[in-house]
Amino acid sequence: MTWSFPIGTLLGSELRVHATFFLLLAWIGAAAWLAGGPVAAAMNILFILVLFACVVAHEFGHALMARRYGIRTPDITLLPIGGMARLERMPEKPAQEIAVALAGPAVNVVIWAVLVFVIGVDTSVEALLAIEDPREGFWARVAVVNLFLVLFNMLPAFPMDGGRVLRALLAMRMPREKATLIAARGGQAMAFVFGFLGLMTGNPLLILIAVFVFIAGMAESSHVAMQEFGRHQGVRDAMITSFEWLREDSTLHEAANTLIRTTQHEFPVLDAGGRPVGFLTRRDLYAALAEDVPRMREIRGVIDREVPMVHVGAPLNEAIEAMQRTGSTAVGVVGPSGALIGYITHENIGELMVVSGRG
Repeated sequence: MTWSFPIGTLLGSELRVHATFFLLLAWIGAAAWLAGGPVAAAMNILFILVLFACVVAHEFGHALMARRYGIRTPDITLLPIGGMARLERMPEKPAQEIAVALAGPAVNVVIWAVLVFVIGVDTSVEALLAIEDPREGFWARVAVVNLFLVLFNMLPAFPMDGGRVLRALLAMRMPREKATLIAARGGQAMAFVFGFLGLMTGNPLLILIAVFVFIAGMAESSHVAMQEFGRHQGVRDAMITSFEWLREDSTLHEAANTLIRTTQHEFPVLDAGGRPVGFLTRRDLYAALAEDVPRMREIRGVIDREVPMVHVGAPLNEAIEAMQRTGSTAVGVVGPSGALIGYITHENIGELMVVSGRG
């Protein structure tokens, strides 16, 4: 995800923080400082950090359950509105998807139960009324917020956990694509409710959640439609075969000239035998050109060598899953000899869908 950066790795997943998360901390800290001084600011920031530690635990609940079904979680990103675990793919068996979806809220239930029944945190009305007193209300807030996270995430608003459970239950009785569409539309309807409440109450967080739910629901629906389409098409049907390519020893100057005379966003980089060694993306080329380095420098240092490759005879769905798994913008297509004969992007899959009447 853009505007996010890694802070470490835990249990095989990279932890990332979105830049706007620090804006949230600054806003909460400043508001608390103005209202109650530096101690209040410190306690409120500490509370947010503890809360987001619970959010990370929630996301690892999803990740560890998904791992049981052979699905990796490359990274988990902290956002101002919560966390997002990026799974390589969602399990297609409804029972497995339900298990993965419920694993996150289950972690929050465990945290709440430990605080209340093991540590003995008082979550009575009287204790919650003293919530501004750090000595009285801190852990009560943590317990109550974990319970709130369970209830909120279980709302049937796709792509939240409750929406995924709803989609899985529907998929037991109808095609997955149709189940996703119904769950996504339900989520978008709930997004309008969140947005309306946010505007009426002046709550920017509700508005932000509404936008996220609406856009994420659309994206998931489109992705499932693309996967379903890919099951019935071959890589050969969607690949780009007319393209400019570069050599590993091509210079930034040569790459820039190629960029100017084409409309490509990705440039395959081939070795002397025509076999792919990676791709040079337009974004990486721009970044390299912005540096104060000689334009005759070779591009080998800015090549993305992790771009996946698929065989020309593979189903299109294999290319779609490879892009989702790696986060790559393109997939190379190789022939029987291992030479690159084309490549596929999300954009040209979308164009194929439109041409085929599925867009």
